[in-house]
Amino acid sequence: MTQTARSKRRRRGDSPNPLSFLLGPVGIAVLMIAMIGGLWYRNRPQSVAFEPNTTVGEAAMAAIQTFPNQGQAHVNPGQSVNYDTDFPTSGPHDPNPVLPGVYNQEQRLEELVHSLEHGNIVIYIDQPGQVAMDTLTAWAREFPGYWDGLVVVPRPGLGEEVVLTAWTHKLRLPEFEPEAAATFIDAYRGRGPENPVR
Repeated sequence: MTQTARSKRRRRGDSPNPLSFLLGPVGIAVLMIAMIGGLWYRNRPQSVAFEPNTTVGEAAMAAIQTFPNQGQAHVNPGQSVNYDTDFPTSGPHDPNPVLPGVYNQEQRLEELVHSLEHGNIVIYIDQPGQVAMDTLTAWAREFPGYWDGLVVVPRPGLGEEVVLTAWTHKLRLPEFEPEAAATFIDAYRGRGPENPVR
């Protein structure tokens, strides 16, 4: 057998080199997918964990104000109600609630009170900072339920202050404290008088 025939036979019978797979088109495609996945994971939006009942949150419970129940009567759609507090927590209200979510425009108090009756938490903000906005937006996505959701609405003039309301309850935070806010939300979300679900 000649030298040329022996080398051809060896080439046909050799097992494939494992590195040839990595250097071929399939290997390049796998490498590109891995790189894209790694970049996505590194740059993905960070969701903020909802962690109620921490030591800080429990201490904030002492600052919660509780108000007498002002009733659950419905008024005519669009009718104004003169509430005795800036951030009402109960009383006569519009037949239409504000649905859970994050809003860019102020919402009518009469509709927000109906949201509270449903068991939603209404959170008033102005300029709470980016971390607070990211956190509240993540929580609103986590709790979108009709009877136990979060309604985040703007209220000009609050600055960094954040005001959380539930049916007959209110917590004012001079600046956003996630542990305190989470503890309030966990205590009252889904526990409105119309249809408690928690």
